[in-house]
Amino acid sequence: MRSKGSSNHKLSTMANRSRIPSLFISMFATFATIYVAGRLWQDAENRVYLIKELDRITGQGQSAISVDDTLKIIACREQHKKLDALEMELAAAKQEGFVSKGLIETNGTYSKRRPLVVIGILTKFGRQKNRNAIRKAWMGSGAALKKIEEGKGIVVRFVIGRSPNRGDSQDKDIDRENRLTNDFLILDDHVEGNQGHPEKAKLFFAHAADEWDAEFYAKVNDDVYVNIDALGATLATHLDKPRLYIGCMKSGEVFSERNHKWYEPEWWKFGDKKSYFRHASGETYVISRALAKFISINRSILRTYAHDDVSAGSWFIGLDVKHVDEAKFCCSSWSTGAICAGV
Repeated sequence: MRSKGSSNHKLSTMANRSRIPSLFISMFATFATIYVAGRLWQDAENRVYLIKELDRITGQGQSAISVDDTLKIIACREQHKKLDALEMELAAAKQEGFVSKGLIETNGTYSKRRPLVVIGILTKFGRQKNRNAIRKAWMGSGAALKKIEEGKGIVVRFVIGRSPNRGDSQDKDIDRENRLTNDFLILDDHVEGNQGHPEKAKLFFAHAADEWDAEFYAKVNDDVYVNIDALGATLATHLDKPRLYIGCMKSGEVFSERNHKWYEPEWWKFGDKKSYFRHASGETYVISRALAKFISINRSILRTYAHDDVSAGSWFIGLDVKHVDEAKFCCSSWSTGAICAGV
C-alpha cells in the first residue's frame, strides 16, 4: 500500500511539473503576440507619418527627388485619391440612394469631376489685341468662358509673368485687364523678358498642376487658334494613358549660328550637333496629369534650353512616357478635324 501511494504521489508531482512549462509557453506566446502586434501597429503609424511628411514636403515643391521616386509617389497618390473617392461615393450612396458618377462628395458638398484639360495661352505685355482676338474666336469670355469650363471641362487662361520693374504700368495694365476678364494665370515668380518662354512654360505646368487637378494640361501660343471641340474629343480617347505627351512631333535642326532666329547657345550638347531629340512642336502640345505633377515637384532642377518645346521634350527623356505624334496638333495647316491653326 505504501509503495502504491508513493507511486501515485510521484506521478502527481510529475504531472504538475509538466503543466508548469506548458503554462510558461502559453504565457510567452501571448506576450509575444501582444509585442508583435504592438510593433506592427507602431510601424504602421510610422509609415503613415512618413508618407504624410513626404506628401507635405513634395507638395510644397521644396524637395527635388528622383524620377523613379516621383512616379511612385504620383502612383500612390492616385490610388489614395481613387480609394477616397470610392469611399465618399459609397457613403453618399448609402444616405441618398444614388449619386451621379460625375459627382463626388467633399465635406458634405458636391463638386464636379476634375477638368478634362487646363489650357495655358502664353502671352506677353503689349499683346492685348491678340488676346481679344482669341477671346472672340475660340476662348470666349465671361459667361461663355464659364460655360466651357462647366460644360466641357476645359479651363483656359492667359499666362503671363511680372514686369522687371515690379508694379509699373505694364503690371498695372495686366491687373486691370484681369479684373475685367478674370482669365489670367499670373506667374508672380516669373519675370517677363529675362527668362523667356521655356521658363514660363515650365512654371505654367507647375502652377496649373498645383491649382487644378485636371486630366491634361496644354500649352498654347497667343497666335494660335484652337478648335475646342476637336481638342476635347481627341483627349477623351487618351484618358487611359497615365503618362502621355501629345503633339506634332518633330526633331528639327540645331542651329549654332548666333544670328539665326532659332539659335541654340548649347548646340554642342545635342548628340550629332545637327538635330534635336524627338519633341512636340511648341505652338501647342499636351501632357497628362502625372507629367504635370512631375514638373511641379521637380521644377527647381528641370533645366531649360533656348526654346520651350525642346525644353519640354528634354524633361521627359528617360521617363516611361508615351509620345503620341498627332497630326491634328500640326498648326501649320488647317485640315479637317484639326485642333489648331497658326495665324
